[in-house]
Order: sequence, then structure tokens, then C-alpha cells
Amino acid sequence: MFIQSHDAIILGAGAAGLMCAATAGRRGRRVLLLDHADRPGKKILISGGGRCNFTNIGTTPDRFLSANPHFARSALGRYTPADFLALVESYGIAWHEKTLGQLFCDGSARQIVDMLLDECAKGAVEIALGRPITGIDHGDGMFRVTVDGRPHAAPALVIATGGPSIPKMGATGFAYDVARRFGLKVVEPRPGLVPLTLGGDELLFRELSGVATDVVASCGKARFREAALLTHRGLSGPAILQISSYWRHGEPILLDFLPDADAPALLRAAKRARPRAGLASVLAEHLPQRLAAALAARLGVAGELGAMTDKALDSAGQQLGGWRFLPNGTEGYAKAEVTLGGIATANLSQRTLGATGVPGLHAIGEAVDVTGWLGGYNFQWAWASGRAAGDVL
Repeated sequence: MFIQSHDAIILGAGAAGLMCAATAGRRGRRVLLLDHADRPGKKILISGGGRCNFTNIGTTPDRFLSANPHFARSALGRYTPADFLALVESYGIAWHEKTLGQLFCDGSARQIVDMLLDECAKGAVEIALGRPITGIDHGDGMFRVTVDGRPHAAPALVIATGGPSIPKMGATGFAYDVARRFGLKVVEPRPGLVPLTLGGDELLFRELSGVATDVVASCGKARFREAALLTHRGLSGPAILQISSYWRHGEPILLDFLPDADAPALLRAAKRARPRAGLASVLAEHLPQRLAAALAARLGVAGELGAMTDKALDSAGQQLGGWRFLPNGTEGYAKAEVTLGGIATANLSQRTLGATGVPGLHAIGEAVDVTGWLGGYNFQWAWASGRAAGDVL
């Protein structure tokens, strides 16, 4: 027989689940936090090279992808990067800002996990790890969850198990299975913030594996200026991870290899200043030498610039300013930092993250169809959505 032993059961002890549990627990709610993993906050621990890029001070709703681009506005507006930073500082955790508003721990990501666990402890949250869920049911206003044959019941259930990105850490599509069980729709999930793969003639760039350079990557109307990294499988680096979230199969990716220059004008000026110079040597002043030589060779430009027509230089410059790649895929969930898509926001309240047709059911964090840019945005969504749900459990 199921007996109500808690006010809320939260599935998933990641960033969103820990924040939600701590928030509800400190409000006096009896909370049970469950996870099949043997440790809480596994993604937190590996993020930011082990230093956790825990938020971004530039967080705004337009830096999140969703079928409803306005959905995240409410939660993000009520729990801001400044709010989370205040919590971090209250624990004496030293931090620093990197480029583009990214905030990291000076020490270890473990500090963030320990902070959240301490917040849970202050709220007397019961945490059960390494235990698979064998049953979930709902009736008479109660959610019933069976763990290791032991029944638990509560009037509120929170789905915070994330998406299937990084399966080697135990990530699965469990959140979507639970959501569908309760009649919630799921926006088709796909890997996000993920390296892109190349084939055909573009595999010639494999010889440059390990070379990185600053670019502007674009796909449709989306544009990001950061580093791109050439790999043995294709393209990676921050600029590529960012643009991957906007890319769809069959679409080209354009890279501007000379983002600080008007490439045709630069080549014309070089021709007049140094007519005996070759294209590769001119490009090597702005790009890694190996990349400069490979691009010049791919353009078929040999000999001295002075022997070339301005029309030919303009054509080469235009290609350098918008080099077209046609990816044949991605490196999949194994290398994806996040999952795009997820539990449809049309089913959820912007204010509480509660399911509109199933009272007491909530979905938060990466499980939901809200995905941020690279650089701490997805953690801020985890904190904000976790707080929004925790405030009403």
C-alpha cells in the first residue's frame, strides 16, 4: 500500500533537481530526491573543465532555443545570474569571469555540488542515489513512485532527469517516457552544442586536425564569433558548438576565416603593397600557417599576388569570408553538451513549470524544450526553472 511520506518527489539529482529540492526543502516541504546515478551533480562536476561555468551574466531569453522562444522569460526574470552568484558568494566560493560573461569557480566544480547539497541538507531533503525507479503511477491526486520495491507517494512529482546527452554518464530519455505517460507532448530531441562531421572532399581538412582559429560561424540568421577547431572528423570548438544548435541536416555552415577584415579588400591591398608575395604567406599573417597554406591550395591560388587580377582576388576573398561547409551529421549525444527539444513548453506553465493538465506534475531543466547557448546559460536555466518549481511545491 502506498503511503504519503513526502510533499514532493523529484526525479533527478542534477543541477535543476538539486536546486528545486533545496528550494522546496527550505520552505519546509518534505522532499525526496531520487537518482539512478551513484553521485549527485555528475554533469556539474565535469562542466567547464572541472571548474563549472555556473552561469553567464549576459543571460537574456533570446539566448535560448525553444518552440516557444518566450517561455523561459518568466523563470529567468525571477531568478537571475546575480541571484545565483549571491548564493555562491555566501558560501565563500571564489570565482572569475572569462570571456563573454562566463563565470567559473576558481577552484573546483565540486564546490558547487557541495553548496547545493548543503542547501538540501538545510531543508532536510531526503536523497536516495543509485536506486532505479521501477514504477510510476498517478491517481486520487497522488503520484506513486516505486524504488527498489519500496513505495513512495506525494501530491507533487518533478521531472528533472535531463536529456540523453552524454550517455556514458548514465543520461537517457527517461524524462520523455515519464512525460508521455502523463499525456505530455515531446518536441523531437536532438544533440545540441555538438561537433559537426564532414565527408567527401571536405575530409581533406583532416590533415589540419588540431588547428584552431577565430572565426564567425553562421547558419541562416544565426552568427557566432569564437574559435573553431578542425578535427579528424570535422569541425568543433566554441563557434561550431554554438552554431550546431541552429543547424539542420542539408544546411551549409559558413565560416568567415578573416572576421576582422574585408577579405577582398585585404587581398587587393596586399597585392599593391607586396606584389611578389604569395596568398599563403599573406594569409599566414592572420591565420595559423598550416591553415593558411591549406586554404590557399584549396582556392587554387598559386604564384605571386601581383600576377593575379583583382577579380580573381575578390573571388578568393569572398570564399575566405564565407567558406561553405556542408556537414553530413554531428558526433551525436556522446559528444553533445546538451539536448535540444524535450518536453513541450505548450504543456507547462511559464510561472511554475507545472503541467497544465496534470496538477502537481512539473518538468524542469534540460528535460524541457529550452536550450541555452554555450557558456553557462543552461546552468542558469537549471537554477531558474528549479527555483520556479521549488517555490510552489
